[in-house]
Amino acid sequence: MAELTDEVYDHELRRMQSELVDLQAAVRDQGLRVAILMEGRDTAGKGGTISRITKDLNPRAYRVVALGVPSEREAGQWYFQRYVAQLPSAGEIVLFDRSWYNRAGVERVMGFATDEQVEEFLRSVPELERMLVRSGLILVKYWLEVGPEQQEKRFRERAEDPTKRWKLSPIDLKARDKYDKYTEARDVMFARTNIQEAPWYLVDADSQKRARLNLMAHLLEILPYRLEDDPPKLPKRKRKGHEAAVPNGVREVQERW
Repeated sequence: MAELTDEVYDHELRRMQSELVDLQAAVRDQGLRVAILMEGRDTAGKGGTISRITKDLNPRAYRVVALGVPSEREAGQWYFQRYVAQLPSAGEIVLFDRSWYNRAGVERVMGFATDEQVEEFLRSVPELERMLVRSGLILVKYWLEVGPEQQEKRFRERAEDPTKRWKLSPIDLKARDKYDKYTEARDVMFARTNIQEAPWYLVDADSQKRARLNLMAHLLEILPYRLEDDPPKLPKRKRKGHEAAVPNGVREVQERW
């Protein structure tokens, strides 16, 4: 395994972020529909990876979907309904920060779904995904895996860092002692939903920097669409204008730096 210095990480990250802009341009130009599911262990770095992927993308042509607890109305719907409503339209990339696979993971382990509901999900989701892919959706499924020691280290870092405590939900705290249960649920999920049309891709996320680069490189490899925009030609301005005075009554923000 090659050494990953900060210099190499920064260089490769910027290079791939630039290439992701070309990928997004091709998605828009060709009217493609791309859905990327980010699943994985708690603290595996799903949100951080998504933020690196989207850093330079045009916000008008991508969305990040992170659905919360279903409302009373949503709880009475077909399970997949609120997720299907978030799927991309032509020319759009949607990244799911957790997805319909909640049912096979947290809902199963924490007892929020019955055995019958979980079984129905595992039976239904392969057919749903095959249907989506047949309709033209490009569906990519990632699982970010982190070991128990590294996970506990990150839990403690979040607890001690005031800027990261919001990442620790009550469910996360309860789930800390259920690492092996999540492993069992993950393995069943893989066995039942790893289909040819939409396979699972597992990312070793013990090192978050390596995980980000490896995932982004893989994504760019399996989505070989690129469109490099030519730099726009700016016409000469007829007049530059004068510095505008601050209108009376408008308050200015104090310049501290």
